[in-house]
Amino acid sequence: MTRVALFLLAGLPVARAQAHAPAPGYTAEEYIARWKEVAVSKMKQHGIPASITLAQGLLESGNGNSELAREANNHFGIKCTPDWTGGKSYHDDDRKNDCFRKYADAADSFEDHSRFLKRPRYADLFTLKSTDYKGWAHGLKKAGYATDPHYPRKLIDLIERYQLHLFDQGVDVAYRPTKPAEPKPERERKGRRPVTGGETITITQGRPVEVFEGRIKCVRAKSGDTFRKLADELEMTHGMLARWNDMDKDAALTEGQVIFIQPKRNKAKDAEAHVAVTGETLWQISQQYGVKLDRLAKYNGLERDARLSAGQRIALRKPRR
Repeated sequence: MTRVALFLLAGLPVARAQAHAPAPGYTAEEYIARWKEVAVSKMKQHGIPASITLAQGLLESGNGNSELAREANNHFGIKCTPDWTGGKSYHDDDRKNDCFRKYADAADSFEDHSRFLKRPRYADLFTLKSTDYKGWAHGLKKAGYATDPHYPRKLIDLIERYQLHLFDQGVDVAYRPTKPAEPKPERERKGRRPVTGGETITITQGRPVEVFEGRIKCVRAKSGDTFRKLADELEMTHGMLARWNDMDKDAALTEGQVIFIQPKRNKAKDAEAHVAVTGETLWQISQQYGVKLDRLAKYNGLERDARLSAGQRIALRKPRR
């Protein structure tokens, strides 16, 4: 088949390829541009549709922005097994300090993902055509790859939104950014990923996405929201959203609550310290400044759930020696 390029609207310019996963804040389009050749290569080697590999990578790693992807080059959330002899990285998931596989390079994660799907429990998937992405999406769920009942739909939605199935057919997909000075009218952007030109963007379902201090995307919870409901709407995993907010994945959300949809940062943007008030928690300060809870605890020599005293000074960045 003739190799062609399909240009779609995207929110940000495609970045140059990096040696590892993209930095926090990278878009789905940039993730695809970085890893499409690797996914196609694995399809040719192992028979797994490139569309499925890319959709799983997008979903499981939050476009390569998850802590696991950035720190362990693990884009598919593959956990340690008794036969795993490689690197290890520990993160809270189903259990506290769950063991996840750690790779020297993110490309190794793609290879391991392919080998992981070669296990006997996924054998039925390989009776499907490599162009049957819907069959693969439902087959993964049936074989027990994910417990989320909406997992197949999330994969299919990502594949169709970004035309990933074209990779399975030998067609290359590229993404061209829209010029900020000439934004498309809203009616012309319906059903596509929105253009980001300011501090607020709107996702397909119409929920406003804010940019906290110009560096971390977030949404505000509505009445009745849960992490699972938000994850379904944003096409993410609810466990990842919960981790990014240092909360339990089954925690109740309150109307108007800020929910970060990207990882918080290691330090506050401008402030050096915060003075605690009566009843305030370290977690509340973490959310107020967009700083990871573990970092705040470490900077201040405190436990994550430590009680704070009124007037107590809380460092918002690593203390200088």
